[in-house]
Amino acid sequence: MTQLRYSFIIPVYNRPKEIEELLESFLKLSSNLEYEIVIVEDGSTETSEAVINNYSEQLNISYYYKNNSGPGDSRNYGMQRAKGNYYIILDSDVILPKHYLQDVDDYLKQNFYHCFGGPDAAHESFSDLQKAINFSMTSFLTTGGIRGGSKAVKDFQPRSFNLGLSKEAFKATRGFGKIHPGEDPDLILRLWAKDYKTTLIKNAFVYHKRRISWSKFYKQVNKFGQVRPILNKWHPRSKKITYWFPSLFLIGFIVSLLLMFIGVYELLLLYGIYFLALLISSLFLTKDIKVALMSLVAVCIQFYGYGVGFFKSTLKLMISKKSAEAIFPNLFFK
Repeated sequence: MTQLRYSFIIPVYNRPKEIEELLESFLKLSSNLEYEIVIVEDGSTETSEAVINNYSEQLNISYYYKNNSGPGDSRNYGMQRAKGNYYIILDSDVILPKHYLQDVDDYLKQNFYHCFGGPDAAHESFSDLQKAINFSMTSFLTTGGIRGGSKAVKDFQPRSFNLGLSKEAFKATRGFGKIHPGEDPDLILRLWAKDYKTTLIKNAFVYHKRRISWSKFYKQVNKFGQVRPILNKWHPRSKKITYWFPSLFLIGFIVSLLLMFIGVYELLLLYGIYFLALLISSLFLTKDIKVALMSLVAVCIQFYGYGVGFFKSTLKLMISKKSAEAIFPNLFFK
């Protein structure tokens, strides 16, 4: 294995405050490893240039501005210009714990993989809404468990808020595609098709400070649901029954309500047990009853948004003879 030289690739779009918090966390890294930071401004009207200039003497930063073409293309743009041979891709709304880079380097030197992913966690400074949404997005009781976990390291599907990719693997796949969201699993599935393995580095977590509202969260998970059938069509071997769970969950809940009117309560009782398990799990993790109750709302929005998006997208792809790009132009950057 050649000497690893790390380049952090960070696309940003109208988020100077986020970049400031992220760069501040770089200053606190405990590792003595050398690295560069490549920030790609994706056509922002509110640029981060002034913020970045404040850190240019303390950190090795390369800053690029280009026309808006989406996060996937921006990551490719950054990797094409990076000087390292191993890229660590981050979203602009994450904060690094001080041990992050050292844990990544220690792991890759002992068990080298061309692609890795790390978990996300909620920082104590996060708002109640951010903590609730973080729970719904990461819990093994929700769709957070679909892409694999610490017990399924070989099947783990990294996401680009915290993803490592070797220069070799980037060249072999040409990086991210134009679909968004969905560019992350598309890349991973293409990597697997070329026999590149992925792994989870459990200790290399980031604090994912999603700046989001209930309405934005719904739009996000709804799009996640829409893109999954497209990915299943592109990569037939990736199909799993688990991707149907949110849709089946909704159908089952409607059936349970109808059965209630004829005196059959057993199915509705199962849903009650499930939500109780969610409440207990969130309360155990967050130690906050308000956040735990909000977590139930977040999970309901997550399942409804994803389930409806997945079901409608599946039907449209089955009925129409058009390409996915023609059916869902809002899910693709040109």
